[in-house]
Amino acid sequence: MAEIRITFTGLIAVATGMITAIIGIIFTLIITRMLDPVEFGTWGVISVIFLSVLQIEPIISYWTTREISRGLDSAKTAILASTILSSIGIVIFLLIAYVMGNKTDTDFQILFFASFLIPLIFLNKVLLGINLGWKPHAVSYGLLVFSIVQIPMALIFVYYFNLGVYGILFSVGIAYVSSIIVYVITAWEKIKKDFQIKFLKKWFKFSWLPFYPGVAGMIYSYDVIIFSLFVGTVEGIAFWTVAILLPSIVSHSGLISTAVYPKLLKYGKMDHLQRNITQIFYFGFPLSAIVIVFAQPGLFALNPIYQIVFPVVIIMTIQTFLNTLSTVFQAILRGVETVDMDENNGFKKYIKSKLFFLPTLLIIQYSIYISSLTVMLWFASSTSSQIELLVYWSLILLITQIPFTTYHFLMVRKKMQISLEYYKLLKYFVLSIIIFSFTYYLMEQFLEFNENIFVFIPNVLFFVLIGISGYICISYLIDDRTKQLVLEIIHEIRK
Repeated sequence: MAEIRITFTGLIAVATGMITAIIGIIFTLIITRMLDPVEFGTWGVISVIFLSVLQIEPIISYWTTREISRGLDSAKTAILASTILSSIGIVIFLLIAYVMGNKTDTDFQILFFASFLIPLIFLNKVLLGINLGWKPHAVSYGLLVFSIVQIPMALIFVYYFNLGVYGILFSVGIAYVSSIIVYVITAWEKIKKDFQIKFLKKWFKFSWLPFYPGVAGMIYSYDVIIFSLFVGTVEGIAFWTVAILLPSIVSHSGLISTAVYPKLLKYGKMDHLQRNITQIFYFGFPLSAIVIVFAQPGLFALNPIYQIVFPVVIIMTIQTFLNTLSTVFQAILRGVETVDMDENNGFKKYIKSKLFFLPTLLIIQYSIYISSLTVMLWFASSTSSQIELLVYWSLILLITQIPFTTYHFLMVRKKMQISLEYYKLLKYFVLSIIIFSFTYYLMEQFLEFNENIFVFIPNVLFFVLIGISGYICISYLIDDRTKQLVLEIIHEIRK
């Protein structure tokens, strides 16, 4: 396989991740300004159903990444298999859509039309898995193209033709096709290899293992469906979708570890793993501060009616950061697991491995989460406003996240013999508070909430730039690790 460059891949992933996050917000801004809460809530429901259906997709991509990383040529087999699996995905999607269409104010015709995206999403995910094992940095290129293409398509179909949710689906579909083209080009050397039935046999034999984590994902995705069924409308989902949009920026701090998983798959160990984890905090603390400080202006820009979910944004920012750490820790543990390298290992060996244990933890976590959410809605849905319910919802998600993130870290510390660099983490945390508190003060003094977004957004971005510049400059002056990171960036640029 191609040589995996941790720093290069991580920096490319973070840079493109931030660009795609900004583009994603612009895309959402277009649709939140053009759609009413019910229409936007419908899009939120569609997104969640997609998430449910996608839980069967790793049956292919899960093994493909591991095999490609270890020099096996399963790419063409994976692509052909994805077409078969996507047909099953369409059936699952339509069944869930039928229930949602009957029990809520969601338009079933829109849900039915959305099913055409399933084959594109499955193919895109499989190609992403191939590239992750072959050239991890290429994953960022595909994601970037996907995000960029969305904007002009949304302007054409949503803004100009005013097609509503149908316009969003057209935009996303074209964006997926563009991303697929990029992934095919970057992975062509692997894709042109022969089809091999032995991989299909293996994937079918052990399909339960990659599907097992999908059970956790399906349980997790039921939150939106349960909320909609209890409340009887998808309007609250519109507010929830907006509230989790801004905190999603924080998850991009984990992209610095993009190449860690394939690197561990290839070598079984990795130098400077502790430093890589510290870098997650270096990016995560200021990103969290940005979301919290700019939550009010961000919600106002999306649509002033969504400003009331400000408390949910704060809570979800913390939850997202913890979940990002947990995701990286799980990737590390999966990367050093070698049970699948011996083709003679059977069911008993696999259920004793981290490949089985980690999804079991997630199933427990999300089962507790969904059960708690259901109980809360049972007692509070008739006496509380939708905004209050959203606050309770976010608190439940945060509380159930904390112990599992802690346990995942303890597992990594025991397995990899590493610890957190507490002094550096404290330094980044305090610096983030100081810099962005000052930024907040300046914003309170000089930022005017103008209804014209073409005036308002550039003003907000100016204050964001002040905060980011201050954090980078001061951390460069007081932190040797930041200086080293800057030098590595310069070195990679010169290559």
